[in-house]
Amino acid sequence: MQALLSFAQSPPLDAPFRFFLTAPLFAILAGMLMLWGGPDLFASRWTPAALALTHLISVGFMLQVMLGAMIQILPVFAGANLLRPRLVVPVVHATIALGALLLVAGFLSQQAPAFWLAVLLLGSGLALFIGAAGHALHHVPATNPTINGLKLALPGLSVTVGLGILLAVGLDGAFALPLLQLTSLHLVWGFVGWGVVLLAAVAFVVVPMFQLTPPYPAWFARCFAWLVLALLCCWTVTARWPGPSSLLAGAVVLSVAAFAVHTLQLQRCSKRARFDATQHCWRLAMLCTLAACAVWFTGVRGPSLTARQEWLCGVLALFGGFMSVMIGMLYKIVPFLVWLHLQNLGGVHFLAPNMNKVISAPQIRYQMQAHFLALALLLAAVVWPRWFAYPAGLAILIANLWLLRNLLAAVGFYRQQGQKIAAMLPATPATASR
Repeated sequence: MQALLSFAQSPPLDAPFRFFLTAPLFAILAGMLMLWGGPDLFASRWTPAALALTHLISVGFMLQVMLGAMIQILPVFAGANLLRPRLVVPVVHATIALGALLLVAGFLSQQAPAFWLAVLLLGSGLALFIGAAGHALHHVPATNPTINGLKLALPGLSVTVGLGILLAVGLDGAFALPLLQLTSLHLVWGFVGWGVVLLAAVAFVVVPMFQLTPPYPAWFARCFAWLVLALLCCWTVTARWPGPSSLLAGAVVLSVAAFAVHTLQLQRCSKRARFDATQHCWRLAMLCTLAACAVWFTGVRGPSLTARQEWLCGVLALFGGFMSVMIGMLYKIVPFLVWLHLQNLGGVHFLAPNMNKVISAPQIRYQMQAHFLALALLLAAVVWPRWFAYPAGLAILIANLWLLRNLLAAVGFYRQQGQKIAAMLPATPATASR
C-alpha cells in the first residue's frame, strides 16, 4: 500500500489546514450550546437545540476534517490533482463554514430564510467539491481499495447532500414529504455511505502505515465499500416495507461492526511497543462504534428506539467514533504535513525538525485525555442529564479549545522554522554560487 503514496504531489499546506483549523471552532460552539441548552437539550433528538448540536458536530467538525483530509489524500494516495486548488479550496471552505453556521442558526431560530441560505451555500460548496474531486478521480484507475473507496465515497456524499436538501425543502411545509423517513435515510447515508466508506478507504493505508500493523485482509478491503453501498441502496429502496428494511438495516450495521472488529484485530498485532495517541483514539473509536451497533440491535427488538437509545447511538457514533478517530488522525497528519513542507522548503541543505517536535507530546496526551473525559461525561448526561449536562458541555468546550491550541501551535512551529530556513538559505554554497 505504501508504494502508492506520492508526497511530491502534496497540495499547498494552507489547503487542508484551513479546514483542520476550522473544525475545532464548531466543536467549541457545540460545547457552548450544551452549556446554554442544559438538561432540556436531551429531552429528544428532535428539539431545535439537539438538531443544532448534531449538525455542529457532523456538518461543522466532521465535514471540515473530512474535506480537508480528502484534499490532501486525493493527490498523495490516488495521484488525483484537483483542478485550480487555490481557487476551488477557499470557495469550498468559505461556503461550507458559513452554510454550517446558517444551518445551526436555522435550527435554533426556526426561520426559513436561514435554512434556505444554508442549503444554497452548503449545496453549492459541496457540489463544487464533488465536481472537482470527481473530475480529479475520473481518469484514475481503481487499482487498490483506497482509490476505489475514495471514488465510492463521493456518491455517498452526493446522496447525503441531496437528502439534506429535500429535508430543508420539506421543513417549511411547502411540500408534503415523509420527513421522518427522509431523516433516517439522510442520517444513515451520511454516517455510513459517506463517513464510514471514506474512513475505511483511508484506514486501509494509514492503519498499517502509522500503527505498524499487518494490512487489512485483501478480500475485505476489496469488497467493503461496494458491499456497504449495495446494502444502502437496497435498504433505501425497501424503506417503506418494515420486514426487508429491518433486515437490510441490520446488514448495514453488521458491515460497520465488521470494519471495527477488523481494525481492532489489526491493532492487536501492532509492532509498536506502546500505543501512541493516534492508536488510543482509533481503539476508542472502534469500541464506541461496536457499542453503538450493540445499542441499535438492542433497540430494534422493540417497536422503535427510545429517546435514550437514540441519544446513546448518536453520542457513541458521532462523538465517540468519528470525532475520536479524526482527532487521532489530526495528530498524525498535521505534524507530518508540517515536516514535509519544511523539508521541501529546505531542500537538500537542511533536515527538517523531527515530527515529534511539531506538537508537544504531553499536550497531545492531555488533550486526548480531555476528549475522553468529555465523552464519558456526555454519555453520563444522556442517562442523567440534570447532573451531567453542564459538566459535559464544559468538558467539550475545554477539550476542543485544547485541540485548537495544539493545531495553532503546529502552525506557529511551521512559521518559525520556515523563517529560520528562509534566513539561512542565502548563506548556503548553492545559493552563493548563483
